[in-house]
Amino acid sequence: MNGKNFFHIMECKLKKILLTGAAGFIGFHVIKKLLELENYEIIGIDNLNNYYDVNLKKQRILELKKLDKNNSFSFHSFDIIEKQKLIEIFKENKSFDIVINLAAQASVRYSLTHPDIYIKSNVEGFLNILECCRYYNASHLIYASSSSVYGNNKKLPFNEDDTVDHPISLYAATKKSNELMAHTYSHLFNLPVTGLRFFTVYGPWGRPDMALYLFAEAILNEKSLNLFNEGNMLRDFTYVEDVSESIVRLCGITPTSDKNWDPLNPKPSSSSSPYKIYNIGNHTPILVKDVISKIENYFGKKAIINNEPIQPGDVYATYADVKKLYDAVQFQPKTSIDDGLVYFLNWFSEYNNIKIKT
Repeated sequence: MNGKNFFHIMECKLKKILLTGAAGFIGFHVIKKLLELENYEIIGIDNLNNYYDVNLKKQRILELKKLDKNNSFSFHSFDIIEKQKLIEIFKENKSFDIVINLAAQASVRYSLTHPDIYIKSNVEGFLNILECCRYYNASHLIYASSSSVYGNNKKLPFNEDDTVDHPISLYAATKKSNELMAHTYSHLFNLPVTGLRFFTVYGPWGRPDMALYLFAEAILNEKSLNLFNEGNMLRDFTYVEDVSESIVRLCGITPTSDKNWDPLNPKPSSSSSPYKIYNIGNHTPILVKDVISKIENYFGKKAIINNEPIQPGDVYATYADVKKLYDAVQFQPKTSIDDGLVYFLNWFSEYNNIKIKT
């Protein structure tokens, strides 16, 4: 499918979308891009919890409402673990063309100290989504998985057909469980599902607990930053607008069963059911310490480094094979870390009312 055909498919019919995690980082950017296409009715859900600054989440929603010129976006504040409220949304809207589930408790490290939250949100909440999609005839479910499911796999780049049976954090385990649950519902109820393994997403409107935000904040304010394994970890940093472009393009691709799927040699990325898995990554890993150097150059300040050992649950490298994504939608994330960092740091400076000397 070339770009012209893609936009023809996206524009030919008004579609109704339910998107959970609407006030979140990726959810915000996906809705923003959908609003640009002007052929969607979007119902957003978010619990606006205080895991990080609630004001940032509220400002994202306000920004979306400013961009909504056709009154095509509505927002509801509740948690997807509140099953009855979720059912009411599905009932009111009769059916959704696409459900995009981005609601989840994020962060590998937080899962070490707050495991119960991950089971409630990422497993119980996702089950509620699946049940509603089943009973109220959703046409396509797209959901967030994570590159963390690859665990300490050493074969690089990570391919969707690699085994992911050895997660090393509870967060990763919940994302792997989402993939298993989604496949089960796809098989039992013929529900088309698409799972997305995100690789270290960054960019404007990013979460304050994410590495690049923490690095920028520490360097700018001349405070020490914790650097794990001396920064000798590879990360496939993926710019958020490339992520949202990938998701919106996949909205136009409803999975079907793989006619070539072999039960004697089963590929994890597809199935005899309407089920697909895609990596969403930049295919260009970089050492964390080199990213810190780029942030230092931007601000004209040196980082104050507090070296720490690699943390439990962390992996040494992430690197996405994105051929399957490109084959599906003729697009793959392509923003360089140099360009993406400038976009992010420009936003960071503006958001925090910081003037950078040039």
